[in-house]
Amino acid sequence: MPTTRVNGTQIYWEINGGDGDPIVLVHGFASSLRENWVAPGWIETLTPLRQVIALDCRGHGESEKPKNPASYGDEDMGGDVIRLMDHLRIDRADLFGYSLGGRISLGLMVNFPERFTSAVLGGVGGGLGRHRAEGKNSPIVHALLTGDRSEVTEPVAKGVRTFAGRGGNDLKLRAGVRSAQRRPLDETLASLSMPVLFVNGANDKPVGDPRPIADLLPNSRVVFIPDRDHLTVVGDQRFKDAVVQFLST
Repeated sequence: MPTTRVNGTQIYWEINGGDGDPIVLVHGFASSLRENWVAPGWIETLTPLRQVIALDCRGHGESEKPKNPASYGDEDMGGDVIRLMDHLRIDRADLFGYSLGGRISLGLMVNFPERFTSAVLGGVGGGLGRHRAEGKNSPIVHALLTGDRSEVTEPVAKGVRTFAGRGGNDLKLRAGVRSAQRRPLDETLASLSMPVLFVNGANDKPVGDPRPIADLLPNSRVVFIPDRDHLTVVGDQRFKDAVVQFLST
């Protein structure tokens, strides 16, 4: 298994395709490289264009899962990506993040703009660009921590608990990921010149509209996929077509 210890945490990663410039894929909350990228066919879609590097974020998939919620802040989760690139001797790459991976990618774009040539951000709404630390009173964090599923009535929180709990996942650990501190990014995005593509399902109401973030970036555009939400858009061919077109120009 290809693993690398970065920031003191063992990170699992895979490389596919040998030709083309590199692109780094960062998956979403409670997902993994296999769920977010392999199963929906993204690896096959991207390898004709790029050398594809995908990692399991800390706390997910085959990577190590620290118990301390403080281990899931911006510096650690984003730092894992940069140190993996350093380990693989990748100076610059395209970046593709979905959902939580999109929020991690925004932080990477701000803090390490010299390392990325372009970015694709999927499942990212206006709120993800702002400070977000969900405490135990958050409906989602409460849903992940409660022992009684019947207490969870808020629709979004109920859906997140169901998704996060698949396969016996550690819900307390997932709550730690959700409640980690995130730095605000709004004021720093305007300085970025790299091309950025936002893609959201048109019915992705919980995440919200990505245009408040996109409007801050001088070289960005937004694509909405009709009749798709946060989960169903991931493998949609129209999503893939938009990304392929973006990376091919």
